[in-house]
Parts: sequence; C-alpha cells; structure tokens
Amino acid sequence: MNVRDAAPTSRVLVVAIMVSMVAFLNTTVTNLALPATERDLGGGLSLQQWVVDGYLLALAATVLMAGSISDLFGRVPVMRFGLATFGTGAALAASATSPLMLVFGRIVQGLGGAFLVPGSLALINSAFEPEDRPTAIGTWTAWTGTAFALGPLLGGLSVDYLSWRWIYVVSAIPMLVGFGLTFWLCPMPGPAEHARVDAGGAALSAVGLSATVYALIESHRRGWTDPSVTACLVVGVIALLAFVGWEHRTPNPMLPLGVFRIRNFAGANLVTAFVYGGLTLASIAIALYTQEVAGYPATVAGMATLPTPVLSFLFAKRVGGLAARVGPRIFIVVGPALAGFGLLLIHPAANGFNILTDLMPGITVVAIGLVIAITPLTALNLSSLDSEHSGIAAAIQNVVGRTSALTAVACVGLIAAGTLTDASFGRLLDVSAVLFFIGAVFCAAIIRNPAVADQAVPGEVVELCTDQPDAYAELADLAGQTGPVPLLRPKDLHP
Repeated sequence: MNVRDAAPTSRVLVVAIMVSMVAFLNTTVTNLALPATERDLGGGLSLQQWVVDGYLLALAATVLMAGSISDLFGRVPVMRFGLATFGTGAALAASATSPLMLVFGRIVQGLGGAFLVPGSLALINSAFEPEDRPTAIGTWTAWTGTAFALGPLLGGLSVDYLSWRWIYVVSAIPMLVGFGLTFWLCPMPGPAEHARVDAGGAALSAVGLSATVYALIESHRRGWTDPSVTACLVVGVIALLAFVGWEHRTPNPMLPLGVFRIRNFAGANLVTAFVYGGLTLASIAIALYTQEVAGYPATVAGMATLPTPVLSFLFAKRVGGLAARVGPRIFIVVGPALAGFGLLLIHPAANGFNILTDLMPGITVVAIGLVIAITPLTALNLSSLDSEHSGIAAAIQNVVGRTSALTAVACVGLIAAGTLTDASFGRLLDVSAVLFFIGAVFCAAIIRNPAVADQAVPGEVVELCTDQPDAYAELADLAGQTGPVPLLRPKDLHP
C-alpha cells in the first residue's frame, strides 16, 4: 500500500465534480432561456439581466463568508446545506408567476451555490499530492467545464421542446445526485477550532455589490440622473471602499488582503477577473443575439456552444498535466489571447448572420483558448497558497470570477445602448475580446512559473480516510525513514 492508496481520491474527485456541476450548469443554462422567459413574464432587458445577475450577485456577495462558515461547521455539512438551498431556489424559479418571484428564486439559488464550488476545490486540493493536483484539477475542469458549456444547449432544448421552467428542473438533477454522493465520502476533517464568520465584511460586500449592480443595470432604463440610480451608485461605492477598510482592520477578515502580496496569487486572480468578465459578456451577447436578432431557435443557438464542452472534455486533463510539467505561464498568456482573437472573428455579415459561417469558426477558436487557459489558471491559483489555505484560495478566485461576471452582465445594457442590434452585438464582442487581451497582458507582466520543490505529504490526506488504519502505519514508516514530515501532525498518526 502506498500513500496515494491511503486517500480515497477517486471519491473526492467524483463528489467535487458532481457538486460543482450544480453551480456551473446553472450559471449558463439560463442564457438560452432568457428570451422565452421575457416573453412569458415581461420585464424586458432589465429582467433578463436580473435573472442572470440575481444569481451572480448572491453568489459573489456570500461566497467568501461561505468559506468561513464551512470552516466553522465542516465542509461536508455546509456543502449539503448549499445543495438543499440551491434546490429550494430552483423550485421557486421553476414555479415563478412574476419577474420578482423569478429573481428571488435565482437569488436563493445563488446563496446555495456559494457553498459549492470553493468547497469542492478545497477537497481536491487537500486530497491530492501537490504534483497530482494539476491533473486532478484538469479532470475537474473537463467535467465542470463541459457542464458550463452544455448549459446553453440544455437550456435551448428545454425552451423549444418543454418550457423555460424546465431549465431549473434540469439544473437540480446534479444537485440531488451530489447530495447523495456526499454520504459516500470517508470521514472528513472536522470544523476548525478557531474559525470566525466576518459578519461585518459580509454585510458591507453585500450592500456594495447590490447597490452598484442595481445602478449599472437600471442606468440604461432610468438614466444616470435618476435619484435612485445615483443614490445606489454612491452607496455601493462607499460600501465597497468601507469593505476594503474593514477587511484591513478586522482580526478575522473573510478576504485576507495580505494574500494579494503573493505575486502569482494576485496575478492569477487579476487574470481571472478579465477572463471571466470577457467570457460572461460574450456568452450572454451571443445567446441573446442569435435568437432575438438573428432569429434562430434556442436549440440551434445552444448547439453553437458545443465546441467548448467537446474540447474541454477531451483535452482539459491533458493540458493540466502538461502545464504542471512546463509551467502554467505560457498557457495563461496564449489561452486568453487566442480566445480574444476568436471573438473578433464573430461579426454579422452584410447579407445577414449565418450561424455556421459567421459564428462557429470564432466560437471554436474561443473554445481552444479557454481549454488552454482555464485549468492552468485554476491550478496556479490554488498552488500559490499553502494547502491549508486552499479553501480561501478557491473562494477568492470564485468571488473574483463571479463579481467580474456580475459586473459584465450589468454593463450589457450600457454597452448595447439599451437595444441589441448588429452594431451593438459587435460592440459587446469587441469589449469582450479586449477583456481577454488585457488578461493575457497581465499574465505576461505579473505571473511567473512557480519553482518546483519537494513537498511533504499533507496531513489532510490522512484525515480524509480515517477508516483505513493501514494508512497511518504507512505514513509513520515514511516519517521514520525520511525524517520529519512538516505537514504530518502527530494526531494524524493515531486515529
């Protein structure tokens, strides 16, 4: 028996993938259903933005606090709570009879989703040895990326053959499976002894994000001079500035600002912000334009997203392994640049928009760029901090990505000048491409390939499988033969 056999890594990976698929599928499954939702409930472009941003807002505002709550009560119980909350929100959204009820259901889904992805990545980071994590994250990315990209197609099929309400039923299926699989795990590490929840930081971030996003979404309809828009923008900016000050002073911050002094961690999150902002802005623009302007059915529009899940499923794991050997920097430079170039290839022709000739070539290039970039970017973010801080590393990357996506969706109306046309569609894609290019530039300027060094076996590997006593003898022998194992605590050797 060897150390890897001591940890049920396959179980951890399966559960992490299934639980994360809930959040990733839900992020995009709604895009292709937005026109049908608006036709049924009304509300115009503002409703379409709020259907997406209600979920992203709740997720971005609570994901860091969710990490603290996970430390306080234990990862698996909190993960189950998140899955149950997500299911409740899905039920509310599926049965919505008004725009307000639909947006409320999406907010509840976002609250549940905040407890899922960071916890899943933290499980992977603690279960796998450092040299195996990029490949494991590549597998995770392949499956969750497939769910992310298949969302529009599933949404299109649901809209054309069932109803837009079924998109919430579809996204709840992995929730039920994931909930059951959490009971399949070996006993997990218990709650942290000194964990604290940063209630003040959570309140300030929630107010700041909510008020700012409201102002951005409503500005194109009400105008910047409207008192409610102006007031919300001022309140939002003040609350966000106060959040930064609070996190700098509080003894138990939910966003420890000191981690951004680590060059690669700061760089990875800066690139994440631009990549996910560009991806989200392009995705919603393509989903709306292909249906509302080009006139394609939702299913056909959804099929245009297929290059991304296919390429992700086939190559994400291989890219992760290759990046681990040669370093992630080149991948994170080339990937976003290629994706930005792909978006510039997508433009309506003078004689109309043909989805095969005007969209698919560019989408394929975007898909190749994303496959090259996403796995190395995620692995670099997690590896930049010690393994015991993997939870906060994953949570920070998620809140950065979701906040960027949230802001991108809120700006759709501003960039499109309130109406989606051939010209405004081109502007949206141009802005998305610029965001990708900026991400590539920041990577080239900031990120460095991490030095390769021997690392000790984390004690969390043992804690993942306290029902296999032979593991402790194996690790005890390892400690005796090779000297002290820094991350292996004495209590880990005595179940």
